[in-house]
Amino acid sequence: MPHRQLKSQQDCEDFVRGCTIMGIGGGGDPAVGLKVLFDALDEGLTLEWIDVDDLADDTWTASVYGMGSTAPISEETKAEIKLLGLEPRLAGREMERALEELAEYAGVTLGAMVPVELGGSNTPAPLVAAVRLGLPVLDADFAGRAVPEEMQGTPFLYEKNSYPFTSVDQWGNVCILKEAQSPHTLERIGKMLSVAAFGSCYIASTLLTGKEIKDIVIRDTLTYSLNLGAAVREARERGDDPLQAIVDFTGGWLLFTGEVERKDWEDRGGYMYGTTYINGTGDWTGHTFRYWFKNENHIGWLDDEPFITSPDMPAVVDQETGEGKINTYIKAGDRVAVIGIKGPEIFRSERGLSGAGPRYYGFDIDYMPIEERMAAAG
Repeated sequence: MPHRQLKSQQDCEDFVRGCTIMGIGGGGDPAVGLKVLFDALDEGLTLEWIDVDDLADDTWTASVYGMGSTAPISEETKAEIKLLGLEPRLAGREMERALEELAEYAGVTLGAMVPVELGGSNTPAPLVAAVRLGLPVLDADFAGRAVPEEMQGTPFLYEKNSYPFTSVDQWGNVCILKEAQSPHTLERIGKMLSVAAFGSCYIASTLLTGKEIKDIVIRDTLTYSLNLGAAVREARERGDDPLQAIVDFTGGWLLFTGEVERKDWEDRGGYMYGTTYINGTGDWTGHTFRYWFKNENHIGWLDDEPFITSPDMPAVVDQETGEGKINTYIKAGDRVAVIGIKGPEIFRSERGLSGAGPRYYGFDIDYMPIEERMAAAG
């Protein structure tokens, strides 16, 4: 497959739009993702990715990503930062520094970067960081969506170590995790570093060879996101329904339309937890839908009955435009649609459900594939 390239602002907008929808309520702020990409275009950088099979088997790869809660920063936290006299030191180059620190610590030469997930800024920012370092970016990721934890990625499924990792925050603190007892403790340590950094840190991890990567990644997901975003835009330009464009492109289902009544949430342990409540409109007038999120959306109930669960994906989008909604900013009065999208098949395995199914998140719900649920619903 030829390289795909973001050549224009429209390309960047399409890419971020698709990544935001596949962020499933998380994955970072799309406004940040757009700014990162636009700035890179202004710098004259070539924003492209390569096919997984273009990677040599002996090439060292790594990933880089933001770690932390998606909750808005509180006034109390801002006051504490001011009290400590902290000032950003790395000017948005934390990801580049993290990759450099990892390569130096491990004594390897990196040859490519693998995105860990899809999201409005959580895919664009690593893409630009890699390009600035001269590293090819693979048309793939480890999750096929945005996820809150290590256990929802394919390295966990294939029992690949994500340590050592390097963590860099905006204040200039650099940490190295040499080993971790388990993926769960690695996740916990990373989140605690993000809490110590007052919100987020940037981690480079998952050193794998090209041969290993080819066996575990979810392929072609960056191109998929670009084409999804373009499909939504083109539907709007034609005067067609952008919701139907998403359903058609993803092979998904329109589960609900309504108006957000409220969002209950808390910032705890480096995650944003909460539930969003929606009152039905149109065909769903008189019905309710609610969904639970841990950074990203994972469980949805129609009229208090479980209707969709991870690893399948309840994507919440604007009812009129099809633009993805993220949990940080969704609010009462927003008119939204919920679209159900089938998750990657590999996460439906026993090990996949052990880290991504509803029981992993603490709910007494058996996973039922979305296509079976929809068939049962008629």
